Amino acid sequence: MPPVFVHLNGSINLPDTDTVFRELGERIGPLAARYSDGETGDRGNWIFFQLERFWATPGLEQAGLIERDAKGAYKQTPKVRLATDADADAIAWPNLGYADAYLASWERFRRLRDEGVIPAGTRFQVQYPTPLASINAWIVDEDQDRLEPSYTRALYADLQRLLDALPHDEIAVQWDVAVEFGILVGGFGATATQSFDAIVGRLVDAVGQVPDDVPVGLHLCYGDYQHEHFEEPESLELQVRVANRLVAEAARPIAWFAFTVPQYQRDAAYFAPLSGLRVPDDTELAFALVPYHPDIQEAGTTEAQVRLLDDQLGARRWGVCTECGMGRVEREDVTNLLDHHRRIVTEAQVPA
Repeated sequence: MPPVFVHLNGSINLPDTDTVFRELGERIGPLAARYSDGETGDRGNWIFFQLERFWATPGLEQAGLIERDAKGAYKQTPKVRLATDADADAIAWPNLGYADAYLASWERFRRLRDEGVIPAGTRFQVQYPTPLASINAWIVDEDQDRLEPSYTRALYADLQRLLDALPHDEIAVQWDVAVEFGILVGGFGATATQSFDAIVGRLVDAVGQVPDDVPVGLHLCYGDYQHEHFEEPESLELQVRVANRLVAEAARPIAWFAFTVPQYQRDAAYFAPLSGLRVPDDTELAFALVPYHPDIQEAGTTEAQVRLLDDQLGARRWGVCTECGMGRVEREDVTNLLDHHRRIVTEAQVPA
């Protein structure tokens, strides 16, 4: 089966939420069952949004740029540490900001849906980074385990406040799983508590924060800071292994997974691990076949990717997305990229 839907991973580099929803309504329409608000404004550069909160938290202090064993854009990272004599258990985290932003976007979403700009039945999709994302990325190694529990509680409380305020039959939640892949492939440092099994356990816990009557999905990502990965994935093996474990261990259904596919990748071996995917038939699968730079993609790559996925998935329903969000795409390129989502799906329906 060719791709039949579009999945939106989160950020979209447009001026404001209203513009995002209008462009999605015009260019994507009903091909996406869920619309993101685009994570506009200060959320546009993903967890840098949280770094600013860390800097403003009493008991934490800036530790400067830390060199780490990573490449390119990920080599130097601004870090935060526990201040001298500060008690990690007594840290009072500030308003983390996600619920406030999404509550404001929800009002715009609902009004535009009522006006017919957004198709009827479309859900409002919110994206949260996992707690470990900001902890591992921004906290010095020696303080991560001490600060993670209280930060996790604060982030989950922010999500709960949002869930308490919005109608469950009109929303969906996505957990962005990126830093975890940076840890697992050795692109980020890790403490002893950040093993594969422990990371899966954290993700199971995150999934469990979303009640059963709200669809929850996970975006499995290899990073896109300055359009670089933590490490180039050689195949879908690690993503498939994570997905299988989550489905097996989560106490509730997982509605979708979004998988990374580099835009140059057309090797059958990359897609071969899908033969071992063990997730329910009604779990949506979205693959990053929408290239950030279609003008430099080798001709025929998308068609080859579609054929390879069709070979692996057979009659299973699947869709397309970008590797990460579109928050770091040049603004003038965003509308063409949205159109490219639609083109891949609609053109794939026409027999070759």
